[in-house]
Order: sequence, then C-alpha cells, then structure tokens
Amino acid sequence: MSTLKSLSEVHRSIVIPKNASFLRKMLAFTGPGYLVAVGYMDPGNWATDLAGGSAFGYTLLFVILLSSIFAMFLQHLTVKLGVVTGRDLAQLCRENFPLWVNRFLWAMAEIMIIACDLAEVIGTAIALELLFGIPLAIGVVITAVDVLLLLFLQKKGFRWLEALVMVLIGTVVVCFALEMFFSQPAVAPLLAGFVPVTQLFTNQEMLLIAVGILGATVMPHNLYLHSAIVQTRAHETTQKGKKEAIKFGTLDSTIALSIAFLVNASILILSAATFHARGYGNVAEIDQAYQLLAPLLGVGAASVLFAVALLASGQNSTITATLAGQVILEGFLKVRLKPWVRRLTTRLLAIIPAVIIAIIFGGSGLSRLLIFSQVVLSLQLPFAIWPLVYFTSRKKHMGVFANRAWMKGVVFTIAGVITGLNVWLLTRIVTGA
Repeated sequence: MSTLKSLSEVHRSIVIPKNASFLRKMLAFTGPGYLVAVGYMDPGNWATDLAGGSAFGYTLLFVILLSSIFAMFLQHLTVKLGVVTGRDLAQLCRENFPLWVNRFLWAMAEIMIIACDLAEVIGTAIALELLFGIPLAIGVVITAVDVLLLLFLQKKGFRWLEALVMVLIGTVVVCFALEMFFSQPAVAPLLAGFVPVTQLFTNQEMLLIAVGILGATVMPHNLYLHSAIVQTRAHETTQKGKKEAIKFGTLDSTIALSIAFLVNASILILSAATFHARGYGNVAEIDQAYQLLAPLLGVGAASVLFAVALLASGQNSTITATLAGQVILEGFLKVRLKPWVRRLTTRLLAIIPAVIIAIIFGGSGLSRLLIFSQVVLSLQLPFAIWPLVYFTSRKKHMGVFANRAWMKGVVFTIAGVITGLNVWLLTRIVTGA
C-alpha cells in the first residue's frame, strides 16, 4: 500500500488537545465541515434556487431540505472513511479497483472538478460585473488571480484557509439575513413549502428543476475532499480516538451543512417572496434577479447585498474546488503537481469556454453555461456516491465502524434515489423530451 498521505503538506498538522473540554475539542475539530459546506451554496445553486422560487413559489423548499439531509448522511460517511482508514476516497479506489475502473472514475472526477470550477468562474465574473461594471470576459480572466491568495494561505497554515472560508460564509449569511428582512416572506406558505406535494412528480418542469436543485446541492467532489481534509486533525488513532474524531467531525459538517441549507432556502424564499408573489415567474438568471431586487423591494441595498453574497460564494468555492482537484489527482494517479500548476490547469479549463461564451453570447450565454455545469455535476454524482457507500459498508476497510444495517438501508436508498433521478435526467437530455 502507498504511504502517500492525503494533502501531505497539511496532513495531521492540527493538534487535538487531550483531556480538554467538549467545547475546546469541538473548536479543534471545527473547520473541514465549512470547507465542504461552501460547495453546497456555490453560484451553481443560485440559478436553480432562483428558478424554483420564481416559478413555483415555496413549493420546492422540500427538495432543498431533502437534498441537505442527503448531504449530511453522505458527508458523515466521508468523515468515517477518512478517520478510520487514513485514506481518502480516491486513494481507496486506486488501491482496490481494477485499473480500467480507476481510470474511468478519475475521468469522471476530473469532469466534475472542471464543471464545478466553471460555476465558480461564471458566478464570480457575474458578481464583478454587477458590483464594479467589469466586462464579463475580463472578469472571467481575473478569476485566475485567486491562485495567489490560495497559495499564500496554504503556506500560512490550514487554519488560515479555514478561517477565510468561515469569514466568507459569514458574509453570505449576513447578506441573506438582511434580504429576508427586506422581502418579508409570508410565513404560512413558506412553512407549507417544506411539505412534499404530488405535483412534484406530475409536473415535468417542476421535477426537472428539482433534479437540478439536487445536483447543485449534493456536490460529488466534496465526497473526495472531505475524506482528505478530516485527516488534517492529529487525533488519537486508537478505536476510542477514532470514535471521538468521527463524532466531532460529523457534528462539524452537520452544523456547517445546516448553515448551507439556510442559505439555499433563503435564495429560494427570496425569489418566491420577491418575484413569484409579484407575478415574475421566469427569473432564472442571476443578473436578472439583481436588476429586479432593488425596485421590487424598494430597498437600494438589496441588489448590492445579493451581488456581494454571490462574490463571497464564488471565491469560497474556488478554494475548495482546487483542494478537491489536488486530492483527486494525487489519489487516483499518485501524481503530485505544484499547487499553482494544478490550480492554473484546472482554472484554464474553466476559463477558456467561459471567455468564448461571454464574448459571443454575453450574460445570457454564461447563465445557460452555469445551468449546464450543474447538470454535468448532477450526472457525476453516482460515480462518487457508490464507491463511498461500498467502502464504508465493508468491514474489511472499516472494521467495527462499518455501516450498520439501518445505515446501509438509508445510504443505499439515498444512492438509489439520486441514481434514479439522474437516469431520468439523462434520458430526457438524450431523447430531448
């Protein structure tokens, strides 16, 4: 077995205090969950949540809630996998699957990283245009500069990276808390939106948006990333130490994903309260929402806060997409590139199509490309979920920490539902139905 560690430059670099209080240990383990959570509130979520809220009001809040619950279970599995085995998901695939399977899974993982990065590039470029009037094509190119920030923070230490991510998440949360205050959503219809309706399965357009929300919420690259970054904590490697690390790691990710759920729900609620309630049923583009928010709510700051949150969200997501790309490349191929080389390579693969689309089609073209990137991510989900479920259910790899019967039932159901919806989506794309 290879001795190469996940993200070796920060592997077990954060000390966990022994015999400390619950709060001190919780703080020591807090961080990885927030790096993962940013992928659940990235710019790709915005288009689907805006479309769902403007077209169907609060109805699809149930889908956001269900997707978030799915995500919490899946991220719990990644915590267990990384803590118990000392390997990340990509490494375990390489060490246990045939070469052809690994090459296929690696190719799928690289596609998901490019699609994810594409969403961050587009979201950041749109935010720069809305806030500062920077042309979209130039804004797309500017996004390559953030590699310098990432490299600086990596050299300062992993805690600095986590701190920046938390500050940016806090910015997004504050912005949307104010948007909720401005929009004054109706409470009764909002609460009713968390109850599933049969229309979800009979209305094809609603189901299509629901699948898009699911694909934008449950991010496949996070399953690789989380299994690696939980290994930054130098917890005890005894059974008791691993059990404690799983407990705190799961608590960390569950709290962070709960915040991500509130942000995603807020985007849809804002869209429902502002657009759907006023008869604007086709607001699916971010720049369109930006233009309408201030005049419809009568608050000039509403549009600015929306764009600031988008910029913070885009910057946050680029950090985690880069780390996930490093984990996937090193895990599947045992290839180590200098961080700036890996960063620029991934970013260029996203920038080139984005620049071309921005020049030829402008903002509407980038919005369609943003939605397309979420469809690609949705189609990649099964290729990350099934290996995760497989490894965490085997005593050979997990020992006493292997999924119990009830957990197997839950995660197999989640994997089955996601796979089934993706088969339906792929069928629609192929047949043009």
